Amino acid sequence: MSNQDAKLGHIPDVFKFAYEQRKLSGEVKVSAFGRLADLLTDQSGVLRYRLEGDVDAMRRPRLTLTIDGHLMLRCQRCLGGLGWDLLVRNALQPVRSGQEIPEEELEDDEVDAIEVEGDLDVLSLLEDEILLALPLAPRHDECGTLRPEGGAVKESPFSVLSGLRAKN
Repeated sequence: MSNQDAKLGHIPDVFKFAYEQRKLSGEVKVSAFGRLADLLTDQSGVLRYRLEGDVDAMRRPRLTLTIDGHLMLRCQRCLGGLGWDLLVRNALQPVRSGQEIPEEELEDDEVDAIEVEGDLDVLSLLEDEILLALPLAPRHDECGTLRPEGGAVKESPFSVLSGLRAKN
């Protein structure tokens, strides 16, 4: 069971993939993820992934997805690059489109149900899971803030008031 079990683009039958305990692994260029681009300062590098099919104790299909690598996120304070190590390890339960998800599975935080209609687009799955793993507002612990055009520090309009207050 090697990378040849399925190609990166699509897995035609994810349920068969899981029941046959197939595996898919490899590397994807960061630049391949279009929705991720706006959140990054640099799209170079690669992310490694591994998708493993299995069944749980109740014979339901499960996928274990692991993604790791390094991303250069855009700091929300200074807009500069912020190095961030990505490590995703998620258990996913594929569910046929339109099939109701049992209540106990909705409450289980260890497994996420994913609705699958037809082929499973592996690249989209990877990108979805990466986006969910990112911090909401990535920022450096300490960073300089952007300065107005020309590099001059703009004086606060209230600084004049504080000067008047000091004279009294």
